[in-house]
Amino acid sequence: MKAFSYERATTPAQAVAAAARTPGARFIAGGTNLLDLMKLEIETPTQLIDVNRLGLDRIEALPDGGLRIGALVRNTDLAAHDRVRRDYGLLSRALLAGASGQLRNKATTAGNLLQRTRCPYFYDTNQACNKRQPGSGCSAIGGVGRQHAVIGTSDACIATHPSDMAVAMRALDATVETMRPGGARRAIAIADFHRLPGATPHIETALVPGELVTAVTLPRPVGGKQVYHKVRDRASYAFALISVAAIVQPDGSGRVALGGVAPKPWRVEAADAALPRGAKAATELLLAGARPTEHNTFKLTLVERTLDAVLAEARS
Repeated sequence: MKAFSYERATTPAQAVAAAARTPGARFIAGGTNLLDLMKLEIETPTQLIDVNRLGLDRIEALPDGGLRIGALVRNTDLAAHDRVRRDYGLLSRALLAGASGQLRNKATTAGNLLQRTRCPYFYDTNQACNKRQPGSGCSAIGGVGRQHAVIGTSDACIATHPSDMAVAMRALDATVETMRPGGARRAIAIADFHRLPGATPHIETALVPGELVTAVTLPRPVGGKQVYHKVRDRASYAFALISVAAIVQPDGSGRVALGGVAPKPWRVEAADAALPRGAKAATELLLAGARPTEHNTFKLTLVERTLDAVLAEARS
C-alpha cells in the first residue's frame, strides 16, 4: 500500500473542499472495496478524506411520499428499515443478497453505488486493463469471459458492474444527490449515474473529481409485487452471474432491471412495456444487440429463464 495522508471531514462542504485542494484524494466511509484496491495498489489515493461524521446516515420520508436515504446509511440498516421493507421490498432483498452480514454492517449506500468491478483481469495487475491503466488493452477480451458482460460493452472493456443494490434502485427509478466542488448541488437520475465504457472505461460514473454523493432518493411507491432473483455460482456471498429486479402490477405491466450482464445496472424501458407478453418478449428487447463471448452465451438463456421465474412468482 502506498503512503497517503488522512483528513476527517465534519461537513459535506468541508469534504468537497478538501478533495478540491488535493488532487488524487478519495472519500472513504466503510472502505469495504477501496481498502482492498489500495492493498493491491490498483487504487493509489494521495489522501483519504473520512466522511463518516457528515451526518448523512438518516432515512427520511419525503413530502411526496418518497424516501431520502443518506449516503452513509449502512446496508444492514437500509435493508432492515420498516419503510424499505414495506414499500421498497425489492431494495431490501437485493441488499440481503449482496454480501455477508459483516460487510453489510460497514458498507454504505454511496459506497455500494460506487464499488468497482470484480473482473479478475482488473484485479490482476499483471494483466492489461483499460479500467486500471487507460490505453493498456483489455485482457478479458479473448480471455476467460464467463462472468463478463454480454451487452453495453465496447472494444475497450467487457466488465460488469457488481452491485445488487444499484440494480434494485434502477428498477425503482432512484435519484442520486451530490455536492460538487465549490458547494453546488445536483440530482442525477440513476439511469444516468453509471456510464457505459465506450473508449473510456476508467470513467465509471457521471461524477466529476471531488464530487460527493450525499443521498439517494426514491420516488413514492408504485405498488405491485416486487421480486429480486440472483443467480450465482454458490449459494451465498458471490457476485451475480445474472440478477433480475422486477416490479409487476396485477395487470402484468411493470418494470425490470438486470444485473451481471452489463457495465451498469441494465434497464430498457421498451422491455418494461413487453412484460405482459412474457419473459421471451421482454428478454428480446432487454438483450437486443448483445455481444456475448464464447464463455458466457449461456447468460442470454439464463436471463429469459430467470425472468420467467420472477414473473411466475409475481403472479402467484
